Amino acid sequence: MINTNTYKSVYVLAEQLLEADSDNDQQRFAALYTQLEALCIDNEKNGKDHPEQWETLADFTEDLEAALVIYQKALGKATAVNSKDHMASIAFSMAELQYELGQTEAAIHSLQNAQVSANKIGDKAFKNEINQLLTKWLKE
Repeated sequence: MINTNTYKSVYVLAEQLLEADSDNDQQRFAALYTQLEALCIDNEKNGKDHPEQWETLADFTEDLEAALVIYQKALGKATAVNSKDHMASIAFSMAELQYELGQTEAAIHSLQNAQVSANKIGDKAFKNEINQLLTKWLKE
């Protein structure tokens, strides 16, 4: 379970990042991203580490290759605590990036991992989205 203060901090930073992005304020976005990254690193050191903060950081990482590295870190942390929701969500995000980067085999593998993890959660719409995308990619 994520620490309440960590959750609030990550959530507020994510909202501010979205706002800066929609305002096309690159300087503010970069400053907020740096704050989120520092929060992740600090929490990793002080025992408040959680996959959600790393997933959020990856979500806002503009360099797709760097985002994949951060998603992989988040996935490792989600796997360590057996958080199926996070494992499914992170693997899904990884699959989308891998597909965008032309890494089709890796994307399909990540999406299959998302599917396995999602089978253990109750979000039927998310499961359906995964299944539809996987069917589409396997036909290509």
